[in-house]
Formats: sequence, C-alpha cells, structure tokens
Amino acid sequence: MNKYPEYQYLELLRKTLEEGEEQVDKGTGVKTYSCFGAQIRFDLSQGFPMLTTKKVYWSGVLHELYWFLSGQSNIKYLVDKNVHIWDDYPYKIYKEKFGTSLSKEEFVEKIKNDSGFATQHGELPHIYGELWRRWPAKDGRSVDQLGWVVDELRKDPDAHNTLVTSWDPQYLYSMAKPGEGARFPICHNLYQVNIKQGKVCLQLYQRSADIFLGVPFNIASYALLTVVLAKILGREPGEFVHTFGDYHMYENHREQIKEQLSREPKPFPTLRIEDAVPSLDAFTPEQVKLENYDAHPPIKAELTVSGGYNKKIHG
Repeated sequence: MNKYPEYQYLELLRKTLEEGEEQVDKGTGVKTYSCFGAQIRFDLSQGFPMLTTKKVYWSGVLHELYWFLSGQSNIKYLVDKNVHIWDDYPYKIYKEKFGTSLSKEEFVEKIKNDSGFATQHGELPHIYGELWRRWPAKDGRSVDQLGWVVDELRKDPDAHNTLVTSWDPQYLYSMAKPGEGARFPICHNLYQVNIKQGKVCLQLYQRSADIFLGVPFNIASYALLTVVLAKILGREPGEFVHTFGDYHMYENHREQIKEQLSREPKPFPTLRIEDAVPSLDAFTPEQVKLENYDAHPPIKAELTVSGGYNKKIHG
C-alpha cells in the first residue's frame, strides 16, 4: 500500500501516459490521450490535498473558488488579483468579434484599467459562479443552488438531495439557440454534499479532465470548497471524492508528465479557516491559511484552449 494519497493521482497520470487512447480535438486539431472512468478519495482530516510532486498555484485556487462562491462571471476580479487562468476564454471571444486589434496582454490591461471595457468584454456568461449562485430559472428568478444546499443541510443533516449542477443544456453546444451557446466548456459539472459520521463530505463528477494541468487545481479547489462548507455548517470536513468521466493528457504534456512521475510525493500541507463563517457571503479569501506546503518546483506546460462550442459542429 502506498504511503501517501497523492499516489492515487500519480497512478491516473501514469495510466494516461501508458494506456491513453489517441483522440483529436475537433476545434483545435490537438491530440489527446484519453481514459474513461476513475475515482480518487482524500480524507481531509489527514491533510489538505495540494499535490506536492509539482507546486500547485495556490493563489489561483483560492481566488478562483471565491470567484465561484461569490457568484461572479466577469474575469475582472481575477485580473485585479493577478490571477490569469481565465484570460484566454474571453480573449478568444473578443478575437472572433474584432480580430487581432489587441494582443492578449493589451486585452488584459484594458480589463484591469477600463471598467467599461471589462463590463463589455470580460464577461463569461453561464459559467460556474453564475450557475452555482444565480441559476437562471425559466420564470426569471435566480436560483441560489449552493445557498439552498447549505440551508437544506442545516435543516436536515441526513439529506441525500444536496447537489449543485453547472450543466445547463439550454446553453450548451447545439442544444442552445443560435448565438446563445456558452463559449467555455463546463468540465467539473456536478457535485454533491453529504454528511457522514457528522463530517461534511463532497463528491465531484468531472466529465472532462486535463489530468496534468487542470486536475491538480481541481483537487485543491473542491477540497477547499469542502472545508469552507464544513466551516459554514459548524462541522469538520470529511472526505473529498473526485470522480472522473474522460481524463486525458495533451500530446505536448508528455515530457512534463514523465518529469512529475519521477518525483516522490511529500506530506500534504494543512489548511485552516480563521474566525467564524456564518454564511457563504461572509466567506473571504483572507480567512484561509495554508500551512507547511512543501512541494517540488512547478512544471510549466502550455494551456490548450479547447472544447466547448465549436462553430463547425454546433453552429
């Protein structure tokens, strides 16, 4: 039996490298090597699952989750925090509309310094924050899915119905009306919160997973979400369970994966949230303290902006 729970992730990484089936993204022509169906589990009482075989971008994890939790869908908050993991998607939309009149760097600068420009071009409609906290109901209401989950578990800790979904078919692919298709592929699309042995547990279903770049980030993000929800509910965090549909490596990540697999995991860090957090809206990133994070150096790799709406297929 392996000593550290990080080996669960490393085994998925190894499997994609050695057994992944070659596939081609129809939008970009980029090859991936893909497997289907897996599950890993982390007991959050045994440490916070920030992977150690390469350093994970903690500031990005923390501020992105707050971006989701606060119901935001404009990248300006992230840009202002110097977190640029979402820049490519609104920039891709801007280029399709206006050509290359602005470089990506110029586009981001305008998002940061021109509030009107940010309002117009920094928005990513039908993205996680909107769908978690203000799902557009057919009668014009906004449904706060995550707020309901917290309220439901306070009333009924034995509830089996506390799910949050980001998969809204009316805005996805060719199911959407012309011009209404979401331009970002919803990847981590469903999670369920459950209380077991008095502790708050969370299971994520991720239908599509970039195993090298995205998954380490996703693990940390949803583990943090589990801890935040436990704090709000006045309980201890239990397990974070990560269930995968299609998990894959990009062809230009092969050497980076080999480098990561050559490294030995280290003990996970610890995480604590200071002060009381009585509600979702009371949570702030400043309350979170990550301690004793000792990781191997980062491994750089190029992000492929792929998936989601494809005009040739879904137009």
